[in-house]
Amino acid sequence: MESVNTQLILIDDNRERRERLMALCEFAGLSCRGFEFVVWLQESRTFDWSGCSLLMLGESSLPISLAKFLHDLNPDSIRTPVLLLNRWQELDRLDEPVAASVIGYFEPPYRQSQLLDLLHRAQVLKSAGLSERVDTQFDGLVGSSAAMQQVRRLIAQVADRDIGVLITGESGTGKEVVARALHDHSGRCNGPFVPVNCGAIPSELLESELFGHEKGAFTGAISSRAGRFELADGGTLFLDEIGDMPLPMQVKLLRVLQERQFERVGGSKTLEVDVRIIAATHKDLEQMIAEGQFREDLYYRLNIFPIEMPPLRERLEDLQQLIGELCGRLQAQGNGRLHLHSSAMESLYRYAWPGNVRELANLLERLTIMYPDGVIGVSELPLKFRQVEEPDPERYQFAAQMAFDNASIPVNGQAVEAVQTFGQTFCQSAGSNSEPVTLPPQGLDLKEHLETLERSLIEQALDATEQVVARAAKHLRIRRTTLVEKMRKYGISRA
Repeated sequence: MESVNTQLILIDDNRERRERLMALCEFAGLSCRGFEFVVWLQESRTFDWSGCSLLMLGESSLPISLAKFLHDLNPDSIRTPVLLLNRWQELDRLDEPVAASVIGYFEPPYRQSQLLDLLHRAQVLKSAGLSERVDTQFDGLVGSSAAMQQVRRLIAQVADRDIGVLITGESGTGKEVVARALHDHSGRCNGPFVPVNCGAIPSELLESELFGHEKGAFTGAISSRAGRFELADGGTLFLDEIGDMPLPMQVKLLRVLQERQFERVGGSKTLEVDVRIIAATHKDLEQMIAEGQFREDLYYRLNIFPIEMPPLRERLEDLQQLIGELCGRLQAQGNGRLHLHSSAMESLYRYAWPGNVRELANLLERLTIMYPDGVIGVSELPLKFRQVEEPDPERYQFAAQMAFDNASIPVNGQAVEAVQTFGQTFCQSAGSNSEPVTLPPQGLDLKEHLETLERSLIEQALDATEQVVARAAKHLRIRRTTLVEKMRKYGISRA
């Protein structure tokens, strides 16, 4: 059987009913093909299900199992809605998801309105099945949230149709990723994909950038140059930030979209071009139209098929999957692999993400530079991303004290001099006339000795300042926060 773009399939051994329903479909303007069960079983293996919206199943003169028939119905795993024309006794014994494809019964009197209602129900069911089927496609689009499933479904519906698409959404949501997915899954996939950021090009240069120019067209035009429309011929031209295009250029762009013809700047030869236009913007074009900043006729020319990208804050269930994907890409580029502590993940979930996925990608790249192959806790995050308290501040205080202790102990045989210098400094700070300590012949535990000395000096400073921490810190010539940390370390409390 040849592949055909059939809307309805009718399989029924009841000839009178089959002919009556086919006549009803024809009257309603629906394409329908009818088969007897014997004929269908002979020819069904080569049938193309991609264009079938509904299967109407009547009675069979053959001993056929409904469960097996429905299970073997779609070898390509496309769920086709089934409408039963008579009662099958084994219907109640069908397993999911086989039974889920049966949308109901169609019984006399057969009416056009009832048929259209059932066809609409079948359309909704098949759309849901299509959304599930394309979940693994479009690798650049990461996330399993309902919002991203809807985006994938829209891409699957329009990718191979040569019509304009307008992608809207906040900056950083991945509008160019959608544009590339549309191009890669279209009939133009072997042609060029040419992006143009309309907001990044000065208005006086935008016309030349889009349409090219001839030699001598303006000062500095020392040679002829093809524009982006010519470069995208046979492929896709992606006009990013179309809302930033000045009004005079909007008029010229509309003419090209309508006539598929243009002239280079400074030229008189009319050039024809075959491109698909995909536009994107983070602005509210309808509001701009009301304010006279965007042409209404251009808007409707571009907005044939709209796709809206959701902001990251509205699909936070995708955050962990996005982090895994972005970290994997960074690792493939030679960067270290990041691991996020659960507290850091909680903090990121609470962040508002005004910069969306782009902001997340920038954060992860920064962290791979600062902590290659490291574990990221709350305190490793930049300040604005810390939306929860550090759950274990003691580990950082301990690390800071260890760093201080290590930095305070010189090497290369200078331990005795270090002890003497340390003792002199603290004795002078405390106002003591004590002599510097000397190293006993039997040696000493340097770390324990220094801690004992430090604790004693802190207690003396607190006593001398009536337990006022700020004054004690000034007396010891250290910061108040440093003194508080040392008091916590040694278990010193104010009297």
